[in-house]
Amino acid sequence: MTAAATPLRQDVKVIGLIAVAHGLSHFYQLVVAVLFPLIKDDLGVSYAALGVATAVYYTVSGVCQTLAGFAVDRFGARRVLLTGLALCSLGILLTGLAQSYAMLVVAFLVAGLGNSVFHPADFAILNARVDAKRLGYAFSFHGIGGTLGWALAPVFSYGLSALYGWHAALLVASALGVIMIGLILANSDAVPGVARGRALAAAVPTTLREDLRVLTATPVLMCFLFFVLLAAALIGLQNFGVAGLMALYGAPVALASSALTAFLVGGAAGILTGGYVAGRARRHDLVAAAGMLTSGCAVLLLASGALSLAFIAPMLALAGFASGLTNPSRDLLVRGATPPGASGKVYGFVYSGLDVGSMVTPVIYGWMLDRALAAGVFYAVFAVLLLSVATVLQLPARNRAAPAPVHSR
Repeated sequence: MTAAATPLRQDVKVIGLIAVAHGLSHFYQLVVAVLFPLIKDDLGVSYAALGVATAVYYTVSGVCQTLAGFAVDRFGARRVLLTGLALCSLGILLTGLAQSYAMLVVAFLVAGLGNSVFHPADFAILNARVDAKRLGYAFSFHGIGGTLGWALAPVFSYGLSALYGWHAALLVASALGVIMIGLILANSDAVPGVARGRALAAAVPTTLREDLRVLTATPVLMCFLFFVLLAAALIGLQNFGVAGLMALYGAPVALASSALTAFLVGGAAGILTGGYVAGRARRHDLVAAAGMLTSGCAVLLLASGALSLAFIAPMLALAGFASGLTNPSRDLLVRGATPPGASGKVYGFVYSGLDVGSMVTPVIYGWMLDRALAAGVFYAVFAVLLLSVATVLQLPARNRAAPAPVHSR
């Protein structure tokens, strides 16, 4: 089924279901992490060991994301999404039951496998089920759902663990995945399962060579590189921004933390605004390029060390807003670079760039801070944001306005 001329009510239902599912995936990413102090003491493990378990989670998620995309195109987006939700729920359940570090690592591996499906499955469903003129809004609410999932996780974990302990908090959290599965199954009209047939077989590449040709096409590689650079910038600001601001500006920890919060809130506001912009823009490449360039310039001003403390948080809020503004447009660019029938594998591949960027850059930022090169952290973020502009502008014009039809299955 294509996304042509679908009723508004139907689109709202699809967008709502997928946004909530995406929010749950982000919720699961943090719901365990905020309980690390309690898990550390209870299981008698170090933070370094918990960091290794976390690395297992993201490595499995990153490696399997492209494979999940192939599964989406082969077996259908709804089936893969439901499988991912079940694996995430099982992983959190095993974490809540964990009595040893080995069991914790196994639980993280299972949850990471489940986490790998969301981007390829979500975007395949949205592209197939939502009217093309509303896709900007769909991608916007998809991003907002993820942000809200992150925001709710600490409140949930701290609240339940304070009352009943961390084991109980995670057992309850695991039940949310089962509820989400039930919601999707109960709304099969919004996210239907479609049997594979002759039309599907014709739409999906049948050989490994054809699959590789799709993924190594220049527009797809540029999208992948964009996400690598985006992740590198976000890791620098989110993971090392507080320490960088404290070292560069002598900012107290409360102010530096508040500035990071301003960046995240600004990003959420930008994503929401970006849906409106993407729904009206015809040159999504220019929207994405302008947003990343504006964000980069704000970070460059921070790197100069010339701002007063009062302007740190507003400048980071601007950087977050401008970056978030690009999210719906960048997802439309990926859609424009996607051949018919390849939505799952392309979205899976390009979004695995987030995991690649997250894995390779933290050591560089940490090295800079260890050598008192705090400004270098922000200059590096500016550099990767500037490079991200170049990747967007390399996308050919014919792909910007030609959305690819896909199957929801």
